[in-house]
Order: sequence, then C-alpha cells, then structure tokens
Amino acid sequence: MTDHLTMTRPHVGSALAGRATHTPAPLGDGARLLSINNYHYRRGGAEFVFLEHNRVFGKHGWDVVPFCMQHPDNEPSPWDSYFVEEIEFGRDYGPLAKAKRAAKVIYSLEARRKLRGLIAQARPQVAHAHNVYHHISPAIFSVLKAENVPTVLTLHDLKLACPAYTMLRANQPCESCRGGKIHNVLRHRCLKGSAALSAVAWAEAMLHASLGTYRDNIDRFVVPSRFYIDKLVEWGWPRARFTHIPNFVDVERFSPQGQPGRGFLYFGRLSPEKGLPTLIRAAAKAGVPLTIVGTGAQEPELRGVAAAARADVTFLGYRSGDALHAAVTAARAVVLPSEWYENAPVSVLEAYALGRPVIGARIGGIPELVREGETGTTFPSRDVDALAGCLTRFAAMPDARVAEMGREGRFWVEHAFTVERYYARVGALYADLMEQRR
Repeated sequence: MTDHLTMTRPHVGSALAGRATHTPAPLGDGARLLSINNYHYRRGGAEFVFLEHNRVFGKHGWDVVPFCMQHPDNEPSPWDSYFVEEIEFGRDYGPLAKAKRAAKVIYSLEARRKLRGLIAQARPQVAHAHNVYHHISPAIFSVLKAENVPTVLTLHDLKLACPAYTMLRANQPCESCRGGKIHNVLRHRCLKGSAALSAVAWAEAMLHASLGTYRDNIDRFVVPSRFYIDKLVEWGWPRARFTHIPNFVDVERFSPQGQPGRGFLYFGRLSPEKGLPTLIRAAAKAGVPLTIVGTGAQEPELRGVAAAARADVTFLGYRSGDALHAAVTAARAVVLPSEWYENAPVSVLEAYALGRPVIGARIGGIPELVREGETGTTFPSRDVDALAGCLTRFAAMPDARVAEMGREGRFWVEHAFTVERYYARVGALYADLMEQRR
C-alpha cells in the first residue's frame, strides 16, 4: 500500500483503494473495548486522542468502557463508579495524604482492585491504554495480563524510556538516563526541579522495570510518530514491539474558509517545552502580529517576554470548537515552536484541516508532518533568527501561495490522516490480538 506519510496527489487513487481493504470485518458489533486514560475530559493532546478514539470506535459498534481517574471536569460515564481516586499534583495535600498519593503513583493497589471489579462486570475483549502514569499507575497492566485481556498502549510521550517522560532537563533535551542510568532523574531533579517528585518518578521507573511491567504485560505499543519508534529502539526496545499508527482528525468537523490573515497563531498548552518565548521574540524581530491561544502556568512569564520584546502579541486564553477554528482560519499560518521531542501533534493536522500551513520546529516528530515548501516549512528548534526569517518570508508571500499550501495540507489530511484509516489500522490490530488469544 502507498505509504500514507509520503503519498502525493498522483497516488490518491491507489491509496484510497488500499484503505478499503484494511477495514476489518464488523468486529465492533457487540465487541467491548476497555479504554484507559488518566483523565476523562479534554485536557491535552493525549486526552483528545483518547476521547476521539472512544467516539470513533463507539460509532463503529464497539461498546466502549472507560477506566479513568475521578475528576470534576470528567465527561459523564455509567462506569465512573470504578474510576480511581483523584490525584492532582500541585494541590496542598497534608503530609499523610501526600505520602499516600506518592505510593499510588508508584503502584496503585486501588487501581488494581477497581480494575478487577470492572473487568468482572464488563468482560472486555481488548484493552487500550493511553496515559496512565502518575495517576492510575502502570500497576494495572499485570491485572489485564492475568485476566487474559489483550492490551495495547499508545505512547504519547517517552515515559517508556525516561522517567521524566519529556526527556527534558533544565528545559533542554536530555538523554543521560540512556543505558539504564535512570538515577540521573533524581540526581538532576528533572521533574519540575523537585527532589520529591523526581524521587517518586525514579522509584516508579525502578519498580516497573524490575517487574517487567511494560515488557511482559503489553501486547503491542502504538506509536503516532516514527521519531518515537526510532528513539525507543535507540534506548534498547525491540522495533517489533511497536506499530506506527498516526493520529487523525475528523475532517468533516473542519471547514476551511476565508483568505489567509496577516498574523500568525500558536494554539496549545502554555508551558516551557513549547518554545513560546522563542516564538514571541521571533515575531518581534520579524515585526509580525502573533496570537496565542491556550492557558498554562507560563502565561505571566510570556506576557513579560512580549512586553520586553515589544512584540505585537494577543493572548486569547482558552478556545475550543468554532471559536478555536475561527482563530486558526483568521491566521496566515500556525506555528509550533517546540523545544522538546514532540510526538505527533494533533494541532498540525487541525491546522491543515482548516486550510492553514504550518511553520514547525525541526525536532521530534514535527518534521514528519510538514512537507517543506508544500504544506509549510520547518526551522531549527530554539533558533530565534531562523524562525523570524520564516515569519518574514510567509508575511511577504502572496496570499494565493499561502492559500495553496493550506489546500495541500487539507488534501493530505483528507487522504492520509482520516478517521477511516485510523479505525481500519487499530481495528485490524485488535482483531489480530484477539485472534491470537483465541
């Protein structure tokens, strides 16, 4: 089949024909999927994928049973009585409560007990986990194995290799834990500069490595970017354990409209690894307007950076749905200035779905999602001057050329990152694992 990430217009017919052959038989009718994630509301990219995954499989006839953490923002579920007690870092818990929650992060007996009860009631045919670290805890995977439930884990970050999961130290990419030297996470206080949090992450990693939690209990790892697969193989994991399945967007929910605007847009979490000070300084240097959509603890710092650089920056706060789409279509291009090993940002696909090109940092999985000169461009991560040059070039580019790049992005998404392709590939994986168990 034509490779979905390198497919170009002349190959569309063969790609579409190939897609149909990969749709599994109506496996979903009556099958029950146990879908696991820390949060049951849209908190970030991983939660978006988790919730959309549930919606898509539910639409195809699967009975989707979530297993998550209790949280006031959760979407309602008839299964929420089985959800584990909330753990929210940053809250002012007392000493005893902190110790209790730290123990759960490392190995949650509560999660194991509640999951056993849920499995006994729901009897799922397959389980698919997303982010479980630090809240539900990886202790659940041996329960799934013992209950003979085939288990898939989507890797949204690099926790499988690095206890700090972002592979960042002092806001710089760091691989000092490679080769089993995970004591470095404690030595360098890699989690938020905190010795306590870093110690918990170290203990969790040590315990689950010794128990073979991931090695022995996960049947297949789904990875949205090839970069992550390559990185994990560099760290000693067998390539055969991974299946590359890109993220997706439901293009029917996105309507490209209007001509490209004058300014540039970032939307997402406001946190240090996203490279927003670099973007603000580049926008000031290029003399272009910038809009930032999102919330996060870094916002006061970013406002200070914008004031110091005399940048034309508008902070819109949180936006979703039509309001977010309006902000994207009002922009000239979407910018992802990331400074960590990004996986496969859904925001790139959403920008394309709305007909806007992407300017992305050349780091992690971002370059896999940008066709140079066709759907956008890339620049060296952390390079203010290089990013300013990209912004200047796009600002001077004729509107027709910018719109053409947006259309190419939309075309790519329509044929390579669709709901149907995602469902076909994950559904085929489920069918294979279920057949092996039978």
